[in-house]
Amino acid sequence: MLKINVRGENIEVTGAIREYVEKKLYKLEKYFTDTSSSTAHVNLKVYTDKNAKVEVTIPLPYLVLRAEETSPDMYASIDLVTDKLERQIRKHKTKLNRKSREKGYKSFDFVAEEIAPVEEKKDDKIEIVRTKSVALKPMDSEEAVLQMEMLGHNFFIYEDAETQGINIVYRRRDGRYGLIEASDED
Repeated sequence: MLKINVRGENIEVTGAIREYVEKKLYKLEKYFTDTSSSTAHVNLKVYTDKNAKVEVTIPLPYLVLRAEETSPDMYASIDLVTDKLERQIRKHKTKLNRKSREKGYKSFDFVAEEIAPVEEKKDDKIEIVRTKSVALKPMDSEEAVLQMEMLGHNFFIYEDAETQGINIVYRRRDGRYGLIEASDED
């Protein structure tokens, strides 16, 4: 059985909310042969504008399912996020099982008869339609954010002036900024 870890920010996670989250996420178990070693991480947030955001991350072998939804009602957000996760499962099931067969791996623990395959495009190859080259200039993260804003982009790649490492700043959905620091370590 899938373990579920529910956490709340600016909201007390009541028994009713916890039960509703568990009921909805347990329905996703029908798509997998074994979820006993997986833990679903659920983060519930309520903002000052009374919107409720639900984030769910389910790390599985070979795949991490993640979805988030925001709406004025917590229960509606939970419904929306589980629907989104179900669509992801349907989408990835066909692709992952096909790729595993091509490479000689075992199947990805999906229950085959439970999922109607998603129609795939005939040309399933990933196509890169544009290539850009960038000159990485040494700067700090604040300058990188300013550069990103001036360019009107959602992310910006730069060389950190202090560490000489390659970093990426990006705009998060909540309007704040994130930083990704690349390293040679796994």
